[in-house]
Amino acid sequence: MYDQLQAIEDRYEELGELLSDPAVISDTKRFMQLSKEEANTRETVEVYRRYKEVVEGIKDTEELLGENLDADMAEMAKEELSDLKKEKDVLEERIKILLLPKDPNDDKNIIMEIRGAAGGDEAALFAGDLFNMYQKYAETQGWKVEVMDANVTGIGGYKEVIMMISGENVYSKLKYESGAHRVQRVPSTESQGRIHTSTATVVVMPEAEEVEIEMADKDIRTDIYHASGAGGQHVNKTASAVRLTHLPTGIVVAMQDERSQLKNREKAMKVLRARVYDQIQQEAQSEYDANRKSAVGTGDRSERIRTYNFPQNRVTDHRIGLTIQKLDQILAGKLDEIIDALIMYDQTSKLEEMQNG
Repeated sequence: MYDQLQAIEDRYEELGELLSDPAVISDTKRFMQLSKEEANTRETVEVYRRYKEVVEGIKDTEELLGENLDADMAEMAKEELSDLKKEKDVLEERIKILLLPKDPNDDKNIIMEIRGAAGGDEAALFAGDLFNMYQKYAETQGWKVEVMDANVTGIGGYKEVIMMISGENVYSKLKYESGAHRVQRVPSTESQGRIHTSTATVVVMPEAEEVEIEMADKDIRTDIYHASGAGGQHVNKTASAVRLTHLPTGIVVAMQDERSQLKNREKAMKVLRARVYDQIQQEAQSEYDANRKSAVGTGDRSERIRTYNFPQNRVTDHRIGLTIQKLDQILAGKLDEIIDALIMYDQTSKLEEMQNG
């Protein structure tokens, strides 16, 4: 493990030198790649350097305790030694987690699809609540949100909304959100005050680059048609809506949000590429899960992952048994407590798997 850490530190120092080299600075693509590599190893190097300082501190303090110290000095040294040993244990655990194999998609942008499921209008309204929650969370992270397509209901909810979230490490934080989200509340249309249960589904897919997934033109059927729905006089005059069908998988994406056929095709291609890439990954994941105990990964999309209970101001994540009495704050985008707990649970599970495997 320590050889591996030393190699990472050596590489980190080399990256520092390369990033100040004028030849690298002038090559934008290479500079970006190396900057990203440096950023990805920075935390590991910082933790390792602190670990080396602590080990050195333990050695020095033990040597000091071997000398003739007065009672007060000996007491202080023993206390310091105890603190350093505790910190060493904490750092060792942190290092193990930092050395876990990284998900190659973690630093990618995502395409998120939210749909109202069981519960009619109330499910569509809840889909709207989730959409707002993720938008607000993205704001706190400094991410950019672009709505790619939206099917709005008459009462302000969403039958379906597709958005792209771009920024730093988006997939690493939102990948655990895929699944069925359940809401328990009294709908505004309910005169008897009865609590209804509705669901909305969330799908999170890493954005797929063209180089990662090749889709031949012959495999994609394109249909152009007139857009429908709200949009005034324009929608029926121009055939701007685009429907793409990926023939090998049967995946279909339709896009009519933009007035330009070209823009709709561009957006549809992004979503299609992400869905095809996602399907390939899901198949690989299913095969992998069949051979291991699944943690909180991005597995079964129909699995009910979370309940939002309005009367009790409570949110429960069923995968890790976490309950938080802060529903109002969570819907306002304060998702860190849940996301951090899911990341920690997943990392701990992977660590145990490595140690037992």
